[in-house]
Amino acid sequence: MRITGGLWGLRQEINRQATIPLGLEQMERSGVLSNLRIAAGEASGDFQGYRFQDSDLYKQLEAVAWEHARQPGEPYQTFAEQAAALLARAQRPDGYLNSHYQLVKPDRVYAELEWSHEMYCAGHLFQAAVAAARAGLAPQLVEVARRFADQMVRVFLDGGHDGVDGHAEVETALVELYRLTGERSYLELAAKLIDNRGKGLIPETGLGPLYAQDHLPVREADTAVGHAVRQLYLEAGVVDVALETDDESLMECSVRRWEDMVATKTAITGGLGSRHDGEAFGERYELPPDRAYNESCAAIASIHWNWRLLLATGDVRYADLIERTLYNAFAASTSADGERFFYVNPLQRRADLVEDAYLGRRRGWFACACCPPNIMRLLSSLGHYVATARDNALYVHQYMPGTIDAGEFAVSVETDYPWDGRVMITVTRAPATPWSLMLRVPGEGYTGHPRTWQVGEQAELELDMTPRLVFPHHRIDALRGCAAIERGPLVYCFEQADQDVEDLALAEDAQLRVVHAELPGIGRTVLIETDALRVTEASQGLPYTPHHLATSTGTTATAIPYFQWDNRDGGAMRVWVPLA
Repeated sequence: MRITGGLWGLRQEINRQATIPLGLEQMERSGVLSNLRIAAGEASGDFQGYRFQDSDLYKQLEAVAWEHARQPGEPYQTFAEQAAALLARAQRPDGYLNSHYQLVKPDRVYAELEWSHEMYCAGHLFQAAVAAARAGLAPQLVEVARRFADQMVRVFLDGGHDGVDGHAEVETALVELYRLTGERSYLELAAKLIDNRGKGLIPETGLGPLYAQDHLPVREADTAVGHAVRQLYLEAGVVDVALETDDESLMECSVRRWEDMVATKTAITGGLGSRHDGEAFGERYELPPDRAYNESCAAIASIHWNWRLLLATGDVRYADLIERTLYNAFAASTSADGERFFYVNPLQRRADLVEDAYLGRRRGWFACACCPPNIMRLLSSLGHYVATARDNALYVHQYMPGTIDAGEFAVSVETDYPWDGRVMITVTRAPATPWSLMLRVPGEGYTGHPRTWQVGEQAELELDMTPRLVFPHHRIDALRGCAAIERGPLVYCFEQADQDVEDLALAEDAQLRVVHAELPGIGRTVLIETDALRVTEASQGLPYTPHHLATSTGTTATAIPYFQWDNRDGGAMRVWVPLA
């Protein structure tokens, strides 16, 4: 789909005009490009950054490629071509490419896979190359990627090396490279790496086998564990390999973990990873709002996994979770101006927060900068996640204004979603034979049936946008006695900019009123106003008493879409509010 307007059209334009240029500047400032110049013998100096610093460039290149495909532009083409040429010069003759190990530990190549991220970096290179090929950009990047992939095949497939990278990601990338090139050894290597996980082949790092999903073979694991991003990237690879090899057992185990994760380990925003310790999944129903990690990269990886499951099964529940994650956990990751980012996305921030800046306001960049270029590449490629065509049917999974071209069948979409629930689809090209226009109704399924369409005919969908209170599962201890507000796909929160959120309480039967607004620093929004209570309690020494002494006064509370928080005062915020 070509997105032409609305919320996501605006986000894509901001991504193009502000966010990607910021990322390109950071490729120089953070040392990513200088590391490669040193590896190529063209500069002198010391390696800068983390051992996985190369991956920042690869994700940035992927964003540039998708952006070039969306809207060709000379600056991006030049950057991609120059970066590809630099990578070719830095690459070893045998195909290996990793500036940290080439410069710092040349004698330890593939000897520290438990934490080296060598395969992880390679995976992001492969994905950037695939994107460049599909965008008709920098063909040298595919050559670099293939030389590296061939080297990995010689070592890990033909050479019998049973190493497994502690950070999954290369598995799904190898399958994508296989689909582009037809080289089956890439698929075979991806399958081997998945089968080797859970056999104790990842050396102990002090974080335990769950951290890197090495506690059980993939087919035996029933629940998502450990580092959330690693688990989610692994699942994307599992589904890719399952599809290409017709391995039903792989598909079944991934779906099994998805069902458990959604039911017991997913935040209301779609965010994943409840623990700061290890950036990890916690136990079932361990979903604290204030200590939630919900890394931005985890939201992106979740969308990757759900998209693959949707393509494999056609099951609407995967499209539903993509929508929840996209409009909330992912959309919140970036400021309204596109120049600041969240690494961590909690559901509550207290007024007296004193922890490090990763948990405070959005930042312009990070020393560990995995999230910003990841955000950019998803925004630039977002049109790929909107619709699919199969067997004389067009499935529209997400609603954004624009045009969808499915060969013989094409439509234009007009909508103001998520601010308004009306979706109007107009047929712009149609065959003389019956086609099905299948439209997703969130939480219900797809509506539509075969018919012969005429150019100019329209289909209209009216999605329910009534604001609603929602309540947590009784086993989520941290949320017991609380409620949150949703409207359409949006989760709402209360910000200090509008009221004192620390002592706020909601009535279960409170009326929720919709207010359309334009706010400084945010722009267009839809607020929810409700009658609420401000709870006060006299100090009694310890914050516990044998009697309920709290008193309350009436107040009006205003909620804003969660994705728009932290664009004003940087104060307290909460999604879940106690019930009076």
